[in-house]
Amino acid sequence: MIFATLALAECAGAVLAHSLKTPALRLRKGTELTRDHLDTLAKAGVTELTVARLDEDDVKEDRAAALIAEAVAGPGVQVERAFTGRANIFANKAGLLVVDREEIDRLNRIDPAITLATLEAYAPVEAGRMVATVKIIPYAVAGDLVAKASAHGPNGLLRLAPFKAMGVALVSTRLPSLKESTIDKTVAVMVERLAPAGARLIADLRIAHEAEALAEALQKAREAGAELIIVFGASANVDRGDVVPDGIEKAGGRVEHFGMPVDPGNLLVLGHLGSIPVIGAPGCARSPAENGFDWVLRRTLAGLPITAHDLTGLGVGGLLMEIVSRPQPREGGQMEEGRGMKKNPRIAVLILAAGRSTRMGGPNKLLATIEGEPLVRIAARHALEAAPASVTVVTGHMQDAVADALCGLDLRLVHNEDHAQGLSTSLRAGIAALPEDTDAVLVMLADMPDITPDIVRRLMDTYDPAHDGLIVVPTAQGKQGNPVLWSNRFFPQLMDIRGDVGARHLIGANPQAVVEVEIGDAARLDLDTPQALAAAGGTLMTGGHDT
Repeated sequence: MIFATLALAECAGAVLAHSLKTPALRLRKGTELTRDHLDTLAKAGVTELTVARLDEDDVKEDRAAALIAEAVAGPGVQVERAFTGRANIFANKAGLLVVDREEIDRLNRIDPAITLATLEAYAPVEAGRMVATVKIIPYAVAGDLVAKASAHGPNGLLRLAPFKAMGVALVSTRLPSLKESTIDKTVAVMVERLAPAGARLIADLRIAHEAEALAEALQKAREAGAELIIVFGASANVDRGDVVPDGIEKAGGRVEHFGMPVDPGNLLVLGHLGSIPVIGAPGCARSPAENGFDWVLRRTLAGLPITAHDLTGLGVGGLLMEIVSRPQPREGGQMEEGRGMKKNPRIAVLILAAGRSTRMGGPNKLLATIEGEPLVRIAARHALEAAPASVTVVTGHMQDAVADALCGLDLRLVHNEDHAQGLSTSLRAGIAALPEDTDAVLVMLADMPDITPDIVRRLMDTYDPAHDGLIVVPTAQGKQGNPVLWSNRFFPQLMDIRGDVGARHLIGANPQAVVEVEIGDAARLDLDTPQALAAAGGTLMTGGHDT
């Protein structure tokens, strides 16, 4: 193919390189020029054009793209009609994209004119998702190059491994330290993970954290017809001889591999009970966030065999994200040897006192009194008596009156100019104002007078980053409430929240980092209405008079 600027008379049969518009004629790039086109352009005063002139053995871009796309497309995918030198390839069912990386690289090195781009290997896709595209860069490419790029076997270079509607058994081991609610949440997350593949949970077995009990449960799962068994240990697997791998072998199964170079997801166990895959899930798989377990689960649900060689080949690209539970030493603190954790973490208290009390019908509820003391002062006093590293109060509505109610207390006031925009603005203002060496913060609401100094101390004492206790959540009869303590690992995410919402979604997204503390009704008692205030023995000030 020749690409050049030619006199108009030499352009018949050539391909227009750039779009052209004249008063009498508009032509798109890629148009094959006819004598009529040239006559009209001549009358418009055009004397030359930049064109591509094809050699006899050249294949036009659309035809070349279509030929190559059809050759590389294997089972489970389909090629759409080529247009402007591009042929897109789509999945015709849900599954995983399987690619021949070495051969695709070879194709892309045949000539710069020919390109093939795909999704990443083993990408999960739904029916109708584009999985690859062939793009021919120039307007035509030599026929021998097209033939070389199309020389593949019947399965092409990419195919779809469809998901199989497997019956899955979930086995969870128990220890006193593991709450039943955590297992319940794990089951719910697993059901969501299985849904895109059409797989279903056929058994939910909960047993003691013992190898013998696990071996018995694995046999029950097989008898129930499980095609895949997933085991969640109450404690992380730390050795090839630990409970989960030992239980697989005691059941007559075999352990293919322990560990994988994917983070999060290192502590995965891969085994088989006869022909049934058994996956010992790492603790991070309790969270819906993507981790190495998802990679193994998807391949299994698509019927793709996984070997120890496959697992050990996942290191490049295996660093998926920073794990909130991983020790992250900061400057200036005393560290515990081998853990990267401070012996005496600096925990601050942040009190949000900027709201407009709209449900109270007008007056600022934070100035309401119980036994003559304003609510906001009660909250601040209780926080100070618990002896945290610092106490910060965020003000907003009726700033001066709230500040007067706190007069004389050893705390820092931060005013939120944007308090009318919602709770998240006060959270951001408060986090930004914390001392730089803060390791964690307890976020308190100023209308919860039953949060006593003892409760505040209990929540601070429960903070345990060395054992993944990075979010401390109080409960009332098992239901989560306030105040919540947050490690500084979550400060960037807290700062990203927008609107009149809190951070409850971050608790749900990070179950592996959550520790719950039962404190009773105090965790859910806030005084949002006149009725609630009156029931707590409070007095609301309106217009200078008590109500």
